[in-house]
Amino acid sequence: MSRIAKAMSKFRLAVIQLQVGSVKADNLSRARRLIDEAAGQDSKVVLLPECFNSPYGSSFFPTYAERIPGESTHLLSQAAKDNKVYLVGGSIPEEDGGKLYNSCLVFGPDGQLLVKHRKIHLFDIDIPGKIRFQESETLSPGNTLSMFETPFCKVGVGICYDLRFAELAQLYSRKGCQLLLYPGAFNMTTGPAHWELLQRGRALDNQVYVATASPARDESASYVAWGHSTVVNPWGEVISKAGAEEAVIYADIDLEYLADVRRQIPITAQRRHDVYAVTCAQGEAR
Repeated sequence: MSRIAKAMSKFRLAVIQLQVGSVKADNLSRARRLIDEAAGQDSKVVLLPECFNSPYGSSFFPTYAERIPGESTHLLSQAAKDNKVYLVGGSIPEEDGGKLYNSCLVFGPDGQLLVKHRKIHLFDIDIPGKIRFQESETLSPGNTLSMFETPFCKVGVGICYDLRFAELAQLYSRKGCQLLLYPGAFNMTTGPAHWELLQRGRALDNQVYVATASPARDESASYVAWGHSTVVNPWGEVISKAGAEEAVIYADIDLEYLADVRRQIPITAQRRHDVYAVTCAQGEAR
């Protein structure tokens, strides 16, 4: 392998676990500062959490929603350009045509928009005595896969509840993605039970790197996020993990290691496509 190829086979990922409050301007300012900090540590890809500009909750989505482009997306574009990073902008409440979406925007090192992922699976759950949440009361779902290319690898994007659906990760892996990124905000019921387990499952099943970015925990919020932003390698091992507080965590994404794992346990070649299939009914990346 040439020196250039070897250098391109490994890159640093930064995951920002942001403290999100009720003042949008403060959230944006804090996000910009931590993006700059992450880029200063030689990160090539930077990931923000779900609803990084807004408290998470159905009552907040209409108030904080923006059209795209808007205030938050202008900041993301400029931060990506100034720092020459691929910036996966967590998610923001988006207003479009009278509908609201939970949307993740990805910007390239030139500040250009590469992908807009609208959360496909809306978070509608009811666990008696613990938590009830219905995103569908205010949000509409997206309906497309979302991927983007970097000089290092192809990346697939989901948002929070999308992580629970193994089919989405399988499709991303089949389409060549080696890194899956999920800004998310699991809560104090589902977080300790399923947050890490789902990430390790998606990574192990598909032999990919998986990273999640959560807001930092705020015990006074109406919706309390679990935190614990995480990066998992293709062997299913946690290689970087935050606690509950605001933090930036880092992980080296090693594509040679990923290739070794796939050679050692060649499940891709061993799948029985004559027996079962997972197919994409809608479009490609948007």
